[in-house]
Amino acid sequence: MKKIIILLLLISYSKVTSQKTTEVKTPIHQLRIYELTKQNTEHFHIRFRDHAARIMKNYGFNIVALWESELDDTIEFVYLLEWESQEALKAGWDQFMKDLEWKNIKKVTSAEHGSFVENITDRILLLRDYSPSKYLSPE
Repeated sequence: MKKIIILLLLISYSKVTSQKTTEVKTPIHQLRIYELTKQNTEHFHIRFRDHAARIMKNYGFNIVALWESELDDTIEFVYLLEWESQEALKAGWDQFMKDLEWKNIKKVTSAEHGSFVENITDRILLLRDYSPSKYLSPE
């Protein structure tokens, strides 16, 4: 009888510990919306495509998708980033903004063409537990 009780306790303990290892880890998404100056829209796209996106990869940026939208008279550049955590998001942006190559590119292109962005909207998007399952996967 003791052996059966010990066996049942071990099975119960095994189930509890295996449940802990299948915790769901959800990514953090960041939505960025840039209102572009009309005269520099193409220059902005060239700078983002050829420089910003490349440098961002060095700091853990995972660009999910990029869009352009026009609302009334405003051209918007919209992109979605995916991060492992809010700490990774903060560290990535801190490093990117301190990057000497990026600072120099912004300085040169702004001196040559003027302002590229009139306004930036930044939103952190937290997944809900009823989001499609492709975003909610065990670690």
